[in-house]
Amino acid sequence: MELRVLDDTLAIVRLAAGAPVPDWVGGNDFLAVVRTRNELSIVCHDVTVPPGITEVEHGFRVLAVTGTLDFGLVGIVAELTRPLAEAGIPIFGISTYDTDHILVRADRLEDAKAALIAAGHTFS
Repeated sequence: MELRVLDDTLAIVRLAAGAPVPDWVGGNDFLAVVRTRNELSIVCHDVTVPPGITEVEHGFRVLAVTGTLDFGLVGIVAELTRPLAEAGIPIFGISTYDTDHILVRADRLEDAKAALIAAGHTFS
């Protein structure tokens, strides 16, 4: 599978379930907002997270599958996460309508790329 590394460094934020989506999350190349009955999770550009947010993990990079994936395909995420798990690299996965994204800590990016290349994946 062909992957690409997105340029931005991202943060993963947890807010209260009933919190409104803050204005500071907008305007990024990569943004994910998911609300459940227990939380509001936001993935946004690292530098936009204001001081004082207590539940935040900084320093993630995105590995994105290149192109659009058909909904009938199976095992895509497993194919990507298996070599990362075997290499001991924690991930945060996000799927969109078009494709899949794997977030890894920036300090493990090169390890993640090496593990995926060893598993037969390529990078553009």
